[in-house]
Amino acid sequence: MKKEFVVIGLGSFGSTVCKELHQLGHDVLAIDVSEDKVKELSDYSSYAVTANATDENALKSLGIRNFDHAIVAIGENIQPSILCTLILKELGIKRVWVKAKNVKHHKILEKIGADRIIHPEQEIGVRIAHQLDSGKIIDYIELSEDYSIVEMKATKKVANQSLLELDIRSKFGCTILAIKQKNHMNISPLPDDIIRLDDILVVMGHVDDLKVFQEKGL
Repeated sequence: MKKEFVVIGLGSFGSTVCKELHQLGHDVLAIDVSEDKVKELSDYSSYAVTANATDENALKSLGIRNFDHAIVAIGENIQPSILCTLILKELGIKRVWVKAKNVKHHKILEKIGADRIIHPEQEIGVRIAHQLDSGKIIDYIELSEDYSIVEMKATKKVANQSLLELDIRSKFGCTILAIKQKNHMNISPLPDDIIRLDDILVVMGHVDDLKVFQEKGL
């Protein structure tokens, strides 16, 4: 279903979000104070506009109230980011996701009602660290401080066995959400589904349980 997004701040992070949403077929309004950045995104957005996102009247004139989802990706200076987020929430935008620079910025965004706070560098760093930590981990998504979703490569230890035989949930407290097999994605694996060597297992669980499963179960 086509959705409408406004992306405010067209630096590296904001422009990437904008391009991907546009490529996925959504309507995207791209906003930045820099004319050069706006010109660069003109072919990768539905509308690209040069405007000051801390100016409430300017945002109103762009029809911001018609958007359900806003991504605030304003760069180094946290003051415009905070003010823009506050204006968007006061204008009634249902979902406002904001890129945070640091912990202090994060705390302020929480207090003014940001719906999701993103730390791109930190999130990428965590994922890379977990991939480096083990050759078995393909990807890592942190759900909270305690729970994560991890993609792990099936080894000989689990190959040619069914989920029922492995009984991973009972033994390790982890849940197999999906199994990737070459070009096929099994998103509802059944107890008698067989795991093949080098299949990718999408596993959810407590970070401690995932670690044990990675070390002892695979």
